[in-house]
Amino acid sequence: MARFSKWRACRQSSPLWTCAVAAVVLVMLLPVASLVYLALGTASESWPHLLAHVLPVTVWQTLVLVTGVGILTLVAGTATAWLITMYRFPGRGLLDRLLVLPLAMPTYIVAYCYADLMSYAGPVQGFIRKNGDFASARDYWFPDIHSTGGATLVMASVLYPYVYLTARASFVQQSVCALEVARTLGQSSMGAFWRVALPLARPALAAGVALVIMETLNDLGAVQYLGVQTLSSSIYTTWLQRSDLAGAAQLATLALAAVVLVIVLERRARGFGRFHHTTGRFRSIPFQDIEGWKGYVAGGLCALPFIAGFVIPVLVLLRHAAVHAGHSMSSGVVHAAVNSLMLSAAVATAAVCVAVLLAYAARVASNGFIRPAVQVAGLGYAVPGTVLAIGVLIPFAAFDNWIDGWARDAIGSSTGLLLSGTLVALSVALVIRFLAVALGTVTAGLERVSPNLDAAARALGETALSAMVRVHLPLLLPALGAAALLVFVDAMKELPATLLLRPFNYETLATHVYSLAALEQFETAALGAILIVAAGLVPVLLLHKAVAGGRAGSAR
Repeated sequence: MARFSKWRACRQSSPLWTCAVAAVVLVMLLPVASLVYLALGTASESWPHLLAHVLPVTVWQTLVLVTGVGILTLVAGTATAWLITMYRFPGRGLLDRLLVLPLAMPTYIVAYCYADLMSYAGPVQGFIRKNGDFASARDYWFPDIHSTGGATLVMASVLYPYVYLTARASFVQQSVCALEVARTLGQSSMGAFWRVALPLARPALAAGVALVIMETLNDLGAVQYLGVQTLSSSIYTTWLQRSDLAGAAQLATLALAAVVLVIVLERRARGFGRFHHTTGRFRSIPFQDIEGWKGYVAGGLCALPFIAGFVIPVLVLLRHAAVHAGHSMSSGVVHAAVNSLMLSAAVATAAVCVAVLLAYAARVASNGFIRPAVQVAGLGYAVPGTVLAIGVLIPFAAFDNWIDGWARDAIGSSTGLLLSGTLVALSVALVIRFLAVALGTVTAGLERVSPNLDAAARALGETALSAMVRVHLPLLLPALGAAALLVFVDAMKELPATLLLRPFNYETLATHVYSLAALEQFETAALGAILIVAAGLVPVLLLHKAVAGGRAGSAR
């Protein structure tokens, strides 16, 4: 009987929902399909050179960078999450909030800050020469920040919160009973961590590290500035400096294959397993007190990632912004800020609207097509910005050329560029990339709305669409606001896609900071960098509140 009722509900739902979802998925998949088509169907004159001289170095440096960043973030994120979750020590409550703040720092801004701080003319080496009585850099050894190792440390200091948040969410949801049973069987506190808590957290840790790896593959500004030749930077160089779009598409296809491999490995690392509690009753997690000097050591260890990923870069930015405020204002930072606000607001609005459409279609017209289609629509976040930029440009340029050819034949006049090289192309790329952020938030909010409200609205004569407008959207306002805020901040920070698809003479805060840093004028760019960081603080703190507030051990 239940199957029959479900079948009738699907049969009674309008096919327009399926058509709408299909249209969204088509737009999402078009850039990837166009990219693969260009890579496989067009010969690149520089491909032999890329294959012999560029690709081996690029693949090796990408692997080294991804591996190093993944290991460092796994260790730092897991260790701090376990200490914060299970122990009480001085400053624990404050550190719990501070540890997520590096998420508000774009990797390229942190790279600029450390390069400025650690360079030969920077304050660190200046202090060493002054107090060590050294005449030049030949008289002492100092690590080179412009290296793969330097990029690894810089990116790990910014990206570890991805692992921290997923590990913290997993630890707070674990049953106290499992840990206590391990202790009664003779395991020490660390033994319970290694033998029980860590295996149970494996899916969350794999997901966090996968996010870190995808963000590393997406990065362009940091690796370029620090001199690391990754797939993302090679795509940018091949496209713009060698003017070889086909070669860039072939490199982009390799980057896309790397992302797919990361997703597959993440699934295999989880073992397709699911872990759940066998009881609905939970007790609060009993904190273990770390007293005396050991407590201060624990607090210092937890503070190190936050200091490296947030405090030091912010101090560098504030110092430059205070000294060069006048130059910053005259460099166009206000105009770039206005452009960023308008573009990010438009992208956030569009992404939330599409997310509502997909999430609601999956709720009221779920079928064998809509369910997997909605999941596919959320994969855009995994596509690096450089890859997505090429994928969007190809169909848009083909459309512009087709329209221009038709206009020349029909009316003898050229239409020029209608889509490619405009804000339309950039906005579409950003919506595709950040739709997953909005979709996850909207879906979570929609799941909290009781299905009984749907039935009551339909019984009172409302259609599925009118019920969404009059019932669901008012209830979803907090979730919609959170989704829009998250997408807004991500769009403000995004550099690769914006840099490649922006119209001529169009600057956002991200490209403004990038351009000045490329001209060795990072001091002038500091104010714009601070504005980007400030915009990211609120959603990061909201995200922490959602994770820390979901403790399974709370009294019920």
